[in-house]
Amino acid sequence: MIDFQDQTSTVRAGEELNLARLEPFLRSHFPTETGPLAVRQFPSGHSNLTYSVHLGEREFVLRRPPFGSRVKTAHDMGREFRVLSKLHAAYSPAPEVLVYCEDDSILGAPFYLMEPVRGIILRRELPAGTTFLPETMRRLSESFIDNLARLHTLDYAAIGLADLGKPVGYLERQVRGWTERYYGSKTHDYPEVEKISVWMAEHLPSTGGAALIHNDYKYDNVVLDPNDVTKIIGVLDWEMCTIGDPLSDLGSALAYWVDEKDPEELQKIRWGPTNVPGSLTRRQLLERYARATGREVLNMPFYLTFARFKIAVIIQQIYFRYHQGLTQDQRFAAMPAIVALLLRASLQCAQTGAI
Repeated sequence: MIDFQDQTSTVRAGEELNLARLEPFLRSHFPTETGPLAVRQFPSGHSNLTYSVHLGEREFVLRRPPFGSRVKTAHDMGREFRVLSKLHAAYSPAPEVLVYCEDDSILGAPFYLMEPVRGIILRRELPAGTTFLPETMRRLSESFIDNLARLHTLDYAAIGLADLGKPVGYLERQVRGWTERYYGSKTHDYPEVEKISVWMAEHLPSTGGAALIHNDYKYDNVVLDPNDVTKIIGVLDWEMCTIGDPLSDLGSALAYWVDEKDPEELQKIRWGPTNVPGSLTRRQLLERYARATGREVLNMPFYLTFARFKIAVIIQQIYFRYHQGLTQDQRFAAMPAIVALLLRASLQCAQTGAI
């Protein structure tokens, strides 16, 4: 039987933790834990770094900003910890956090510890030799979008997160901010950027309301029950969570979702096994979300255009660190081609209005 659960690896060169400083910190907070300290890394993430930390028999997950990042607002560990510390009780898929450390002398940056969420995480492709039946993929697709709808219907004020964001003017700030971030990390000339920016400014819709939004919702950020892969037991990577337009969050989920019948160029920017037979299409996800929330889903070509542009900028920012020599992670070398694909897909959506 193939093990779908996320596997750790040895820590990448240049991303090692200072164990001589980390160990006393851990033992001061967990004095009853005996046994050696061991650290391994979850290798799949591209932004904040995630480690498996064992202190004797106790396991933690440690999150810290990437080495070499100069975009401090994108890696606010204190903010992420505060969100999860309030959210977990109301929304069980959010991980349970344990300790936050803002003392840079320990690891060179703020970090926090959380309880592990043990389960299955789907990456771009299903493992070789495995098959998910169409019925399984349909139910998983339904769970995926229903879980996002559940998040968007939470009473964020009652949870204590009303001050997390400013929903008034959210979309305008987002379009302006992500355009500025692109130019702040520019390494290549992409002719689509100016066209997309002009189009978004001219087609900016009125807000779709306000909700607690994840902002990076996709298959490899959800954890599935090992005993029932159609059940979501965890949602990871809350670094971009805020109070904002829920349709922008839906747009991001659709931007990551590539249908079985999409052309080859779109298949190249697929983040998960969303094209496996039985999976809902983007249109079907959209319709199910509307039914689950009772929310009108208007202007979705704008939200999908913007989401693909935003993902392109996120990848461009990650590549910029590599381009500047601030990280040695060789996975980043091929990112300009992905940025170009996403920008073309964004512009095509703007020009055709196709979901």
